[in-house]
Amino acid sequence: MAPEILYFAIPGFIVLLLLEVWYSWREHKELYEVKDTFSSLAMGIGNVISGLLAKLLVLGAFMLVYKIRLFTLPFTWWMWALAFFADDFSYYWFHYTSHNMRWFWASHVVHHSSQRYNLSTALRQTWTGNLTGSFVFWMWMPLVGFHPFVVLLMQQVSLIYQFWIHTETIRLLPGPIEFIFNTPSHHRVHHGSNLKYLDKNHGGVLIIWDRLFGTFQKEEERPVYGLTKNLDTFNPVQIAFREWRDMFGQAWRSGSFRNGVNYLLRPPGWSHNGSSKTAREMKDELEKNCG
Repeated sequence: MAPEILYFAIPGFIVLLLLEVWYSWREHKELYEVKDTFSSLAMGIGNVISGLLAKLLVLGAFMLVYKIRLFTLPFTWWMWALAFFADDFSYYWFHYTSHNMRWFWASHVVHHSSQRYNLSTALRQTWTGNLTGSFVFWMWMPLVGFHPFVVLLMQQVSLIYQFWIHTETIRLLPGPIEFIFNTPSHHRVHHGSNLKYLDKNHGGVLIIWDRLFGTFQKEEERPVYGLTKNLDTFNPVQIAFREWRDMFGQAWRSGSFRNGVNYLLRPPGWSHNGSSKTAREMKDELEKNCG
């Protein structure tokens, strides 16, 4: 089992979070709201607890695939370099799909449910992600010869990196950094519910994948954080499971098996009768009206 370096990072997360709270109070920034912050912390604690079971599932799946691996990659410096890029590439496609397939969005929506953007938002994590299959986006790595230990370790490195980018206290970094890496500016866009910001900047550590695949958006006006239709609750259980309830409920009431499956596999907002719209449909409608 890969060492749980993510758990060792938690004290550092707490220290940085408290520093940001102090800065917000001193500068009258109002970056934090008490109930929202406690909801984020509760989601983070629930993620750690659910992760104990999920990691056994993921490790087992990776080990089974590793047994039929195509190659055996040695533990050398270049393997670690390849593993970094392979993990970040996998994360990009996981994240992209989580915004474009409702099955995965039902878990990922948790992370976007806060209308605040601060370091506590980074801790607002899903309870259901790995248990419902998010790990499949990394399955190719043990197949080509990355040891499961390496895959799990690189996933944790990525999550640790992404903690600090959940802040409004850092505006822009030097140009080369902004061009290559995911930064607070890029990730603020990702958390925006503004139409121009929806489904943009999916990168983990690197922003190069978004630039390559056409999902990059520069930060312009200040984002409006949250969802296009906010949950309006601080209850952690509702935050964790409401989208699952809504998705299955809509699928059940859709009138046909095909419609029901589409509610699971189409983008968030898709409906069989036009009662709600996807981000793409909303953008198309706006462009049509403006044209």
